[in-house]
Amino acid sequence: MTVNNYVMAARDRFVLAGIYLETAILDAELLARHVLEWDRSTYFSNRNNAAPLSFKRRYAQLVERRERREPVPFITGNREFWGLDFEITRNVLIPRPETELIIEQAIAVTADNPLSKPISIVDAGTGCGCLATALAVEIPNAFITATDISKSALSVARRNAARHGVSHRIRWMETSFLADLREVQDLIVSNPPYIPTGAASNLPPEVRDYEPRIALLSGIDGLDGLREVVSQAETCLVSGGWLIVEFGINQETALQELVVDRPALSMVRICKDLQGISRTAVIQHV
Repeated sequence: MTVNNYVMAARDRFVLAGIYLETAILDAELLARHVLEWDRSTYFSNRNNAAPLSFKRRYAQLVERRERREPVPFITGNREFWGLDFEITRNVLIPRPETELIIEQAIAVTADNPLSKPISIVDAGTGCGCLATALAVEIPNAFITATDISKSALSVARRNAARHGVSHRIRWMETSFLADLREVQDLIVSNPPYIPTGAASNLPPEVRDYEPRIALLSGIDGLDGLREVVSQAETCLVSGGWLIVEFGINQETALQELVVDRPALSMVRICKDLQGISRTAVIQHV
């Protein structure tokens, strides 16, 4: 059998397991490339060749895991974010493409800062460290504090920063968001948990059964994390500083109300993701 024969068979199994066809195709290909250690170009050039003898058993193991709806990043141990490769474990949330909006907006609000002037940034609730690491890569004069309540998540984040050579500009704090921060900051970014606890059972199996609930669920209305970040940011930002935060579907109005209740903060803009969903808020300390 060719590599492509195995991939098509895996695709069909994934569809029967309830995975959307487009996702099933991509996942089957990605797992094959992971086993073979092929990039996409090599895969498309060689997928109609006979599969190596060692491929069948190893690929079958990974297909069985995905068939049980385990997310691909947990199977392969990595995920791309902002063009960078990140280690992913069951202790951290899998980075989503929409979270790259935070990086885009952070670059925009710091664009006028001279390179000679250090920029202090906090990534509140860093998880795998994708925001902290990407910001350190993109903003060479940034010095970043990355916080997380999970010691296991911080261990993953440390390894990811080291992988991309930016560990020397990131310090790590085991705390809840901004709780133990003593210095005021130029910029705070955060992708806090924002799913209501009552909605947990409605989540896709990949999320519900595999990702850490501490990184997903946030109280009855899903706003506990956002409340904490917004309230703490009021005293943790310099005058003119910025808070950039991700929020959930239909939480835009509630977030705006949280900001209105904080006299030192002003909502500047709401950014939509590629699906047209309001996703990221840019807030300034006035």
